[in-house]
Amino acid sequence: MKMKKTLVVAGALLTAVTLCSLALPQEPEKPKNLKVLPKNISHDELIGTMRSFNTALGVKCNFCHAPQKDDPKKLDFASDDNQHKDVARAMMKMTSRINRKFFKGREVMAVTCYSCHHGNEEPKTKPEEAK
Repeated sequence: MKMKKTLVVAGALLTAVTLCSLALPQEPEKPKNLKVLPKNISHDELIGTMRSFNTALGVKCNFCHAPQKDDPKKLDFASDDNQHKDVARAMMKMTSRINRKFFKGREVMAVTCYSCHHGNEEPKTKPEEAK
């Protein structure tokens, strides 16, 4: 009887420890297929960068990220299947070159996505007609 009670208590403790460990915050998955952004970028920095793209271009994540093949309702952030992702990478390289060459990397004077896009998917090439 005492052995059975010990096994039940041990089983309950094991279950409690397992459930508690599942409730702990999980480390975000490391980003894959980074070609322009630093490989050691933190999760928070990556999310901040992506949100700045969303705002600067007025788009959602699926503008650059392709859907997962097995679940199209979810995005495959590592995939290169969406051509906008390559364009974004080229634009990031371009703005970086401009900032290094002309602004010596100072944030006060810097070209960003917003400098040209102003919340539009495509930068406007001429002013809107006056009404």
